[in-house]
Amino acid sequence: MNSGELWRISATELGRMLRAGELSPVELLDATLRRIERLNPAINAIIATDETGARAAAKDSENRLRSGQSRGPLEGVPLTAKDHILVKGMPATWGSKVFADFVPETDELPVTRLRDAGAIILGKTNVPEFTLAEYTDNLVFGVTRNPWNLELTPGGSSGGAVASVAAGLTSVAIGTDAGGSIRRPASHTGLVGFKPSIGRVARCNGFPKILLDLEVCGPLGRTVADTKMVFDAMAGPSRLDRRSNLVPVRNGHRDRLRILYVERFGDSPLDPEVASSVLEAVDVISNLGHDVVSGELPIDLSEVTAAWPIIGAVGISHLFDLHPHAPGLVSPRFIEMAAAGAAATSSQYLGVIETLDRFRGQVGTAFEDIDVIMTPSAAALPWSADTPYPDVIDGQPVGRRGHAVYTGWVNACGHPAINLPAAHSASGLPIGFQLIGDFGADGMLFDLAAQYEEISPWSDRWPDFAETT
Repeated sequence: MNSGELWRISATELGRMLRAGELSPVELLDATLRRIERLNPAINAIIATDETGARAAAKDSENRLRSGQSRGPLEGVPLTAKDHILVKGMPATWGSKVFADFVPETDELPVTRLRDAGAIILGKTNVPEFTLAEYTDNLVFGVTRNPWNLELTPGGSSGGAVASVAAGLTSVAIGTDAGGSIRRPASHTGLVGFKPSIGRVARCNGFPKILLDLEVCGPLGRTVADTKMVFDAMAGPSRLDRRSNLVPVRNGHRDRLRILYVERFGDSPLDPEVASSVLEAVDVISNLGHDVVSGELPIDLSEVTAAWPIIGAVGISHLFDLHPHAPGLVSPRFIEMAAAGAAATSSQYLGVIETLDRFRGQVGTAFEDIDVIMTPSAAALPWSADTPYPDVIDGQPVGRRGHAVYTGWVNACGHPAINLPAAHSASGLPIGFQLIGDFGADGMLFDLAAQYEEISPWSDRWPDFAETT
């Protein structure tokens, strides 16, 4: 195949070609770097590359493949890491001037595992400041744009990651999800995005955990198989992360899953095109033979919704305590957040911890009678690239999280969830839906996602930007 067309090929197939000797890791890396150089300036997805380190890793992979010592299906496959995931020798700015000059000396654990699996860590992708926004822009690198429409945002906070994969810069990427930061951007760019159960991907050697254990590291890709391949390389327990040793495995096979479809959360508005597209996906999944019913979410979100602002504010206040020079470098929004966090009492914060514990028990009980909950991933289509959030949905005014009502509660309970592409809008914009499983049922979600993909494939959909540039 012409090396200029390698961007169209899935990570799974690239891995097969590499192992079969039909393609070399160095050849693949060179083609990837040429495409990044040509396309990335228009979307600002990748904010740093390590060509020297990637080339050395590609040559090592080439030698391993020639000698029959492949480390697995990711051997020689290049990918990117979200900016605030620490990668040895590469910038980790967290989208903030506070860390503009920070270059870590060690890899975060998921990165170590990917390297051990043979993946080539090629670059870092853009994020909003402190990964606490639903679009991707910051004072260090600026705005990231959606390959499906350069005037629009890919979402956030894994906006650079999804934009890079949607444009075919790399076939897969890793991001993080603390309130929907993998799933919603994946929905806005036509990708598969997976949020694991808390602890399924062990973490250590990273930035401070300002959002407690709500943030998890997960994969993004164009296909279910690609996404699962990256997940499998990262997943597993570690003595360095006690939570990772406590995750049950609930992947028992069921021919007919009990699936609850929840279209709306209370009176929160939903874009009619999103509603129509996801309802088509409901029919597809029902036709797979599963028992799908529509209804309301059998979980009370009021207490955990009220706790979210306290978690974020205390987290930023803690970060400012660690870096006293931060207030002079950050966006005004975070000055206010830090002040609110500093004003929070220890009693309030303990109350948040207890709220999360109660909520997790409540959600766990709900899944005794349900295998999967299905919802839209986002209540709105992508909006202007330099605007923090859409302020109107279906004619109704909404606040910062109006488009994001479907995702944060899944982080609070810690269950796994996956975004899958549905039919596009009339204007050609991607739309996605999420499937949420029981705690520890990560594998079952991948199985269901693969069933859906088999009869409703999307991997041949590319934005014009990727096809014609």
